Amino acid sequence: MPASNRPLSNRMGRDFIARHGETVFNIAARMQGDHPHTPLTRAGFAQADAMGAALRALLGAKPKLTLWSSSAGRALQTLAIIAEHLELDWHQTKTDDRLIEIGMGAWSGRYYADLQKEVGTFLDLEHGLYTRPPEGGEWYDSIAVRVSGWLADTDQDPGDRLVIMHGMSSRILRGVMTGAHVMPQFGASVAPDLPQGSIVRIEHGVEQIVHLGTGRGAAPA
Repeated sequence: MPASNRPLSNRMGRDFIARHGETVFNIAARMQGDHPHTPLTRAGFAQADAMGAALRALLGAKPKLTLWSSSAGRALQTLAIIAEHLELDWHQTKTDDRLIEIGMGAWSGRYYADLQKEVGTFLDLEHGLYTRPPEGGEWYDSIAVRVSGWLADTDQDPGDRLVIMHGMSSRILRGVMTGAHVMPQFGASVAPDLPQGSIVRIEHGVEQIVHLGTGRGAAPA
């Protein structure tokens, strides 16, 4: 396969990339995508709590971290709990729309069961990725462009940083950052799926799982 078009990075710090906790859309089996505000469930709060405890054990109190988040409410809720564990000021969080989840177009907000009846399979089960959504949706090559742009624009962030994202978009960001091969059928570098509430550390292009969440994998984003 061809190599990825990973942007060159001079970052010396570590990047902790995390997937938010479970939401009310996830538990109801609805297509969440780039919906801006879908609140966490009790399980989602528990997952965020575990993420915060794991990072506190690893980094200690008040670590020097640049806080980044998708602008979606579920990501910001997750980060609020983590920041409390780390004794960091959540209000210092930087948000960027380029970190949001995949756009699902006309599928957005639809119940999985209804979509299954209407269009058949909407998930590539082998890879845990959505199939191409209808007009108005987003494909993985577009996600790669926007997260690569974010990487290039934030290359000078000092030291370590924590980035709270989503299931699909975080897989593309991680794929780009680790130089994973482009998957031709998806047009992008794709990292392995991890359950909600998971955190990886990427340093000099090498990824390591530092906390494996207890949430769902694949489709619920």
